[in-house]
Amino acid sequence: MSDPQIGRRALLRGAGGLAAFAALPALSGCGTGTSRSVAGSGGKGGKTVVVRDSGGSYGAALQKAIYTPFTQETGIQVKVLNLDDAPLLAQIKQGRPQCDLINNSMMSHTKYVQQDALEKLDLDRVKSVKSAKIPEAQITDHAIGAAFYGQCIGYRTDAFGGKKPESWADFWDTKVFKGGRSMVSPDGDLPELEFALLADGVPMDKLYPLDVDRAFKVLTRLRGDIKKYWDSGPLPGVLLSRQEVTMSTVWDGRLADLQKQGVPVERQLNGMRRQFSGYAIAKDAANIDAAYQLMDFSLRAESQAALVKFFPSNPSSPVAYAKLTEKERSASAGAPKYYDKGFDADVDWWLKNESAVTKRWLEWARG
Repeated sequence: MSDPQIGRRALLRGAGGLAAFAALPALSGCGTGTSRSVAGSGGKGGKTVVVRDSGGSYGAALQKAIYTPFTQETGIQVKVLNLDDAPLLAQIKQGRPQCDLINNSMMSHTKYVQQDALEKLDLDRVKSVKSAKIPEAQITDHAIGAAFYGQCIGYRTDAFGGKKPESWADFWDTKVFKGGRSMVSPDGDLPELEFALLADGVPMDKLYPLDVDRAFKVLTRLRGDIKKYWDSGPLPGVLLSRQEVTMSTVWDGRLADLQKQGVPVERQLNGMRRQFSGYAIAKDAANIDAAYQLMDFSLRAESQAALVKFFPSNPSSPVAYAKLTEKERSASAGAPKYYDKGFDADVDWWLKNESAVTKRWLEWARG
């Protein structure tokens, strides 16, 4: 079993997350992060809005599905900034944010709120919240959830003689479902305490507040079978395709490309943990009106459905799923037939306990 590395995310979690960013030295207003201009062919005005996203294939999908159509409709040019939380928060604290609209996890948005780094939203300016029927739990005073990713079971379909794992109890059952396992490290995501509790018989609607002692006892039962702790989204698929493990926790959309390549892998969505991302406006943003317009456009059911065509996204809008093909709905973990199989991560609980749990996890993983 490999010794998990203590990387940037783990250190931030152990230091109390974004609360530690307040102690960072002042940053200049320019030259931090990577930015690109996104102009649609229909752009005709002089207005601009700057949006922060995480870039990569997700950023490319946002450009095609959201930014270009937005510019074509409104004439507002979209500039994209790929910037980590620490420098962005430092800019906001100085009153000089480089971006207007922030696309980030709802947990990160909540941490920003604790630093007084976000504008309080006027929901009357975000009409799509009602038309898209965004779930109430994803509408806060400072941020609105647009999509989620689900953490679930990924497994090799050729590993168990035709049997299929149906639950987290099966993930823990290495006698019936033989082979190595992989689970996340704090460098990749929140520790997977909920899955241990589900494997031990805790009902999904009774998970929180998490019984941390019980969860670690259950994790210990599996520790000898965990071959690697993954710290990046693609790694579970790599481990499964190389047959280094027969089951792994995985982000729900990460197996699709392997399946297209003929690798015998599948996901099990029972007991999936959902974590939402969404939009917020930076405190003292320079282009607040345009930020509201882009937020409103991005949250439309049509926009959320369009994003699915370019990226394995799970819209927060239940209306969006009616706009997808049957094949697209079947691939989306947020589709009505799957939704009740999972649960939302309790952001408030994790904000209060993330640092302590991460510290304990790192000690536990070292044996």
